[in-house]
Amino acid sequence: MLEIVISGGWVMVPIILCSIVAAAIILERLWTLQPRRVVPRNLSRQVWEWISNNQLNHQRIEELRRGSPLGQILAAGLASRQQDRTSLKEVVEDTGRHVVHELERYLNTLGTIAAISPLLGLLGTVTGMIRTFSALTANTAGDPSALAGGISEALITTAAGLMVAIPALIGYRYLRGRVDALVVQMEKDAIGLVAALQRKQYMEGLGQSR
Repeated sequence: MLEIVISGGWVMVPIILCSIVAAAIILERLWTLQPRRVVPRNLSRQVWEWISNNQLNHQRIEELRRGSPLGQILAAGLASRQQDRTSLKEVVEDTGRHVVHELERYLNTLGTIAAISPLLGLLGTVTGMIRTFSALTANTAGDPSALAGGISEALITTAAGLMVAIPALIGYRYLRGRVDALVVQMEKDAIGLVAALQRKQYMEGLGQSR
């Protein structure tokens, strides 16, 4: 394996670095973007029970904020529950944008790696062919051993670039789809919370007017 890497020339260095970074990002995002970590099951129901039973306090809101990305959005809404509907929605949406940005962390880097890895392989192909033609120029007899280094460099770097780009692109598309699905679920829960808080305020207003 080491001999193959050496035969690929200096272009193999950035390709290998890209493969390491891509693998690290994919593994980290797979762990971070687990649904149970981002959108804990029954969290919205638990929050509504706190509201219904008048058990909501600052400590629970802070625990909710630290617990999960969905909890951050719900906590922002609960902290601003006394505001009007428009202001409440703005707070929830602003927090949601920050949460989505955190969920998408490193994905642009992964997409960039998927895009540049084949180009690095192509660069290695070009340098390998240059090396081959240089050998032809220096050795008019066409000694195969003089040409082998350049040809192997061209083929190895091309294959290596594709081997990095293909899984990186698959990982990028999969993780992007997972983020989109999680965002939809968080939006659904956040909208439900805003509506529930507004209904509660309306019922409380009716009770006070009587």
